[in-house]
Amino acid sequence: MRAMVIHQPGGYEVFQPADMPDPVTGAGQVLIRVKASSVNPLELKIRSGQVAAGPEFPAILNADVGGIVEQVGEGVSHFKAGDQVIGCAGGLKGTQGALADLMLVDARLITHAPNNLPLEQASTLPLVFMTAWSALVERTNIQPGEKVLIHGGTGGVGHVAIQLAKARGAVVYTTVSSDEKAKIAKSLGADEVINYKDEGVAAYVKRLTDGKGFPVIFDTVGGSCLDESFQAASMSGRIASINTRSTHDLSLMHGKNLTLHVVFRALPLLTGMDREAEPARLAALTQLIEAGKIKPLLAEKSFSFTEIAKAHAYLDSGKAMGKIMLTHQGI
Repeated sequence: MRAMVIHQPGGYEVFQPADMPDPVTGAGQVLIRVKASSVNPLELKIRSGQVAAGPEFPAILNADVGGIVEQVGEGVSHFKAGDQVIGCAGGLKGTQGALADLMLVDARLITHAPNNLPLEQASTLPLVFMTAWSALVERTNIQPGEKVLIHGGTGGVGHVAIQLAKARGAVVYTTVSSDEKAKIAKSLGADEVINYKDEGVAAYVKRLTDGKGFPVIFDTVGGSCLDESFQAASMSGRIASINTRSTHDLSLMHGKNLTLHVVFRALPLLTGMDREAEPARLAALTQLIEAGKIKPLLAEKSFSFTEIAKAHAYLDSGKAMGKIMLTHQGI
């Protein structure tokens, strides 16, 4: 098979087309003919060498995958050749990623693609959806009618988090950095949109919660945004964050009796932990898409697999809103 590989960490230029051995299907596995993928920030960190979590060199990256089942291994009964599937299934230590003709995956890491969304678009959602699901459903357990503040509402995870929180009956608030992003966040279902460049934490907490704070906050940004989450939280509030590689003063967290949930969605791929729960999470994604409650916010530009370097540069530029779609058009 053909694949886009990296032989060492580095700049965008490290991606190279190469011939690689065809995977051999084993028990509990599914071989996928890859049609699409998407770019996530973790892949930029692996490619540049910031995070040593990638496959062995020559490495094939990308966790998100959409494709057609080519072959099923022993013990797999819920997929058959020809099925369209999506998943978050590889591209980290010990697993091949999606930037190839074929991808061998653990059957627990994929699900049937929704029937009302093109496969290429659906393939952009698995990682970000399961990240939002872990934060809002499994960790903070949002309830109908609760006020939920989501930082970064037009980002890859944030735009799905808005829709998921609305689907769970929450009252959704989100922060953005421009009027254009505010309109998009509103279209995704946000009840109130805060331009954090125009309004500080104390001001919007007073305006929107009478100074009581938000019972649930999802920080998709990290850094100073986590400190602002402590400020914006109500007493005994629940905070979830996907970016906590930083140092913080926890005094305010202690004073408010807050809980902080760190979500690291790569663990099922890196360690095998909790893989038995992945099918239910992925099934929830398909059900919500088919119910019209989740849709992808796609970046203005999309790329082919051979243009993966340009896709990384685009995500790095900060100009992309939503998810960057990648399609297999030959390698």
